[in-house]
Amino acid sequence: MSEIDARGLPCPQPVIKTKKALEEIETGQVTILVDSPESRENVRRFAQSQGCQVAVREEGGTIFLDVTKGISCEIGPKQSGDVILITSDRLGSGDERLGEILMNAFLNTLWDYAPKPAKLLFINNGVRLTTEGSEVLETLKLLEKEGVQVFSCGTCLEYYNLKERLGVGSVSDMYATVDALLSATKVIKV
Repeated sequence: MSEIDARGLPCPQPVIKTKKALEEIETGQVTILVDSPESRENVRRFAQSQGCQVAVREEGGTIFLDVTKGISCEIGPKQSGDVILITSDRLGSGDERLGEILMNAFLNTLWDYAPKPAKLLFINNGVRLTTEGSEVLETLKLLEKEGVQVFSCGTCLEYYNLKERLGVGSVSDMYATVDALLSATKVIKV
């Protein structure tokens, strides 16, 4: 059993340290120390996505994530299908309202289209589409029910003060974003 101190490290360093620690063992347990809810969720989500079990406890302001790697735990890239990277709440450049109308039409059409992408990644201003008040929130919820994974950049949500208003999907970190993009069958940037 090893212990990795990732307290005070910026995103995505706690996840990268976790990945390296898990790659160094065949089976067993690694304890990751973090000091923020964001790092806790990023490490937990990564470890679980790799098939590992995670137990979380907190003592004196430090969060301990006991990550257990078993025989079925696989560390490394996986083929995840198509990924759509959405970087704005508008589609195209030019008139802002027209861009909003086009983005709404794009996402509504995506819901009707088959096959659906594996993931939708929302970064920068695009995270506004996944929050309360978005005109496409219900469409995104329908896509998620159909099995499309919806991720919003945590740093972006914080920057726009929208973290508490997330209405669909999960908060993501830069490591998960890079992993999704590099392991995708195809990436489409909107």
